[in-house]
Amino acid sequence: MELSGKVALVTGGGTGIGRATSLELAARGATVAVNYSRSEAEALETVQRIIEKGGRALAVQANVARDAEVRNMAQQIAGTFGTIDLLVNNASITRHIPIDDLEAATEEVWDELYDVNVKGMFFCARAAAVYMKKRKQGAIVNLGSIAGNTGAGSSLPYAVSKAAIHGLTRSLARALSPYIQVNCVAPGAVATRWWTGREEQMRQLAPNLLLQRIAEPEDIARFICAALEQEAMTGQIITVDSGQTL
Repeated sequence: MELSGKVALVTGGGTGIGRATSLELAARGATVAVNYSRSEAEALETVQRIIEKGGRALAVQANVARDAEVRNMAQQIAGTFGTIDLLVNNASITRHIPIDDLEAATEEVWDELYDVNVKGMFFCARAAAVYMKKRKQGAIVNLGSIAGNTGAGSSLPYAVSKAAIHGLTRSLARALSPYIQVNCVAPGAVATRWWTGREEQMRQLAPNLLLQRIAEPEDIARFICAALEQEAMTGQIITVDSGQTL
């Protein structure tokens, strides 16, 4: 799919991979709705950077874990730009809990991570698909993680939520065919603010990767855009991890 002229929604679009993706989509000619929950200043800065380069963008607040807010967000975007053609389901949260500390994986933690990471992606896909179906075209990329493949990660509930996103991707690909492609990009370690306070751990990891580098948000953003462009691919979980899982 040609991205130029399309309207894209990027959840969690003000920071990290979301910001890089918003900027990359705009550079390729897309109009971008930059969603945020709490990071308003960062979302507005991202929008300003797009506008300064001649692009079109809008910051829109919604907690993706709340279905009503998501539906209202989709209506606001479509009301402003006419439709939604592309969705990047990037918004995610985590808790840093040792993988073997089962007692720390409380019901509250499970609910919080699943509400945002899994249900939130479903709510956004459902809301955006309304507009994609009307035009019989659309593309969705969900952000998974190698944690969903390996079972390791910042916490057990996080890894399981990412595995659920991988499953959600396959189910949505079936549910939204034949006009909407749904794929998942599963990054490994990426140099974002999630590593705040653990920078030394990140530096020690890099030499052990096959490519001996931690991916930058821009690396993932370019691949997300490439996945959105593919018209003969759906239901795929694509790993981008500098060889971390080999």
